[in-house]
Amino acid sequence: MGFSRGQAVAFLLMTALVVVAPFVLYPVFLMKVLCFALFACAFNLLVGYVGLLSFGHAAYFGMGSYVAGYAAKVWGFTPELAILAGTLTGTGLGVVFGWLAIRRQGIYFAMITLALAQMNYFFCVQAPFTGGEDGIQQIPRGRLFGVISLQNDMAIYAVVAVVFLFGFLLIRRIVHSPFGQVLKAIRENEPRAISLGYRTDDYKLVAFILSTAIAGAAGATKALVFGIATLTDVHFAMSGEVVLMTLLGGLGTIFGPVMGAFVVTAMENYLAQFGAWVTVTQGVIFVACVLAFRRGIIGELGAKLRLAL
Repeated sequence: MGFSRGQAVAFLLMTALVVVAPFVLYPVFLMKVLCFALFACAFNLLVGYVGLLSFGHAAYFGMGSYVAGYAAKVWGFTPELAILAGTLTGTGLGVVFGWLAIRRQGIYFAMITLALAQMNYFFCVQAPFTGGEDGIQQIPRGRLFGVISLQNDMAIYAVVAVVFLFGFLLIRRIVHSPFGQVLKAIRENEPRAISLGYRTDDYKLVAFILSTAIAGAAGATKALVFGIATLTDVHFAMSGEVVLMTLLGGLGTIFGPVMGAFVVTAMENYLAQFGAWVTVTQGVIFVACVLAFRRGIIGELGAKLRLAL
C-alpha cells in the first residue's frame, strides 16, 4: 500500500530535514532525537495500532543498548553487527516477555510489562557485564563494515539517519499491510476479530516482538552514538518518557512519535539552564500542549488538514 499524497509530502519533508539539519544544529543532539524518535515509533506500533499499553519498553531499549555496547567494546563487533546484536536482544526479550504478558489486557497487561521491566532493571544492577551503576563506558564507535571510521559526528549521523529511516519505513509498511489492518481490527473490537477467525493472541505477540526489536535497535544505536550504556536506559522513567513522547506527538499516527520525540528531547536540552525549574517549565508546556492538542500535535494538524498523518 503506497503513501497517500499527504503522507508522501510529509515523508519527503521529514527526510529533507534529516539531511539538512546537521548543517544547522548540533549533530549529537539530532542523533539523540532520531534514536528516541525510532524508540517512540516502536512503542506507538504497539499502543497506537494494537491498543496494548506497555509500561516496560525501557527494558528492550536499555538491554539493546547494553548488549550493543558490550559487543562493540569487549567482543570487538563492528557498528552494524553491534546494532544487530542489540536488535536481536530486544527481539529475544520480546519473545519471552510477550509470551508471559500478551494473554492479559488493559491495566493487567500494563502492570505485567512494568513488573517484567523492573525485574530486568534489577538484573542490570547486579549483572557483571553491565558495570552496575557505572554502566558500560567508552564504547567505541568503530568502523562501519570494518572500513569506514565513525569517529566523526557527521559520519555516524549518516548511519543513525539510515537506521531511523529504515525503521520508520518498516513500521509504516507493517501498519499499512494486511497484518496491520488486522491489528487495527483487534484494537477496535477484539471479540469481533476473534469471531472472524483471527487468532488475536498470535497477532498481538508478533506485533509485540516487532515493537521490542525496533526498540532494541534504537537503544543499540544510542549506545554507539554516546559511547555509554547506563541504568538510565532501563529505568522505568524511560518507559514513562516514551509514553509522553507518543501522546504528545499523536497516538496512532505515523509521524506523531517523531514530533513528540523532537519536542521532549529539545525541552530537555534547551531548558536545562533553568536548573530546578526545568521540571515545572516542562509541566506547564505539557499541560498547554494537552489542552491545545487533544489528539497530539500531529493528530490535530492532520485533522485540520484532513490528512492521515
